[in-house]
Amino acid sequence: MYLVDANVLIEAKNRYYAFDIAPGFWEWLEGAHAAGEVGSIDAVKRELVGRADELSAWAQRNGSFFQPIDQATTAHFPALTAWAASRPFTPAALAEFAGNQADYQLVAHARGHNHVLVTHERPDPNSRKRVKIPDACAAIGATYLDPFEVMRRTGAKLELGT
Repeated sequence: MYLVDANVLIEAKNRYYAFDIAPGFWEWLEGAHAAGEVGSIDAVKRELVGRADELSAWAQRNGSFFQPIDQATTAHFPALTAWAASRPFTPAALAEFAGNQADYQLVAHARGHNHVLVTHERPDPNSRKRVKIPDACAAIGATYLDPFEVMRRTGAKLELGT
């Protein structure tokens, strides 16, 4: 399964797959989820709801898209925490990573369930001010891809109607 980061959904809504110009993207997400190919976690949903926008409404309508964390996820918290603490991140970066439940939980959930994490973030092993999802994934043996590669691998076709 592909596990979607909030930045994929937010960026899609704000830029190239806005609900009014590219409804096919959102239909693809819903169909891929129904087929068991794509989903996310509750912490991502919490980042999306509470705003007065279409993405918040979409997240509320598609509640099953977002999975709860479980023991398979929490089993990877110690390794993730130890890795982050062993790196020369600033205290603020460590606090943000541990406090940002979505990123931290996404990485652990991807590893715990052998899912592929989907994010726009790029690795930056020299980063000190922010823990990057791809670097955290690499540290604990999780895999990540960008959303466009996931769309190719799942056969997404966003064709205009005639």
